[in-house]
Amino acid sequence: MLGIEVDLAVAFWDVHSYQTMALIACPECGKQVSTAAKACPGCGFPLAEQGGPTGNAPAGDELLAEVRPSWWNYFWHWVFFFLIVPPLVAWYRRASIVLRVFSGRITIERGVFSKCYQDYLPRDIRSIDIDQSLLARMANIGDITISTAATTEASEKIEGIPDPKAIRELILRQRGNA
Repeated sequence: MLGIEVDLAVAFWDVHSYQTMALIACPECGKQVSTAAKACPGCGFPLAEQGGPTGNAPAGDELLAEVRPSWWNYFWHWVFFFLIVPPLVAWYRRASIVLRVFSGRITIERGVFSKCYQDYLPRDIRSIDIDQSLLARMANIGDITISTAATTEASEKIEGIPDPKAIRELILRQRGNA
């Protein structure tokens, strides 16, 4: 077997070494036999006297190595992929939910391609919880959980709401006006 030694840390190439063996038809029985075989394993016909391969491949057309560019060559492609995809995911997730507070109802709209609309009357809201981590408090964003008595699901959680305390106070004022 032919071997090629390549230091991948220096060359940054993926190298595969091959020794190919063409298959030929045995002149006696017609079965497929390797050109490296001295005799047909099926019938024992001697193949070494045939003078090499009789197939379509030329005698000196043996694959010695297959070389492809290293993944390091595509390093910047990967970097830009990971710089572009997360903002697209963030845009999609941000566009997929909208909380609207009207004077007589609160509406939550979910989805970009398929939509789900949920309306809540302020008088049906039992509690409004705010969850904020340390970084979220510093950025003045938080998660609002609205618990109602009118739905089969106990609560609706909306993540990443800017100024969640002001939104909670606005909803509570609407509940007082109802």
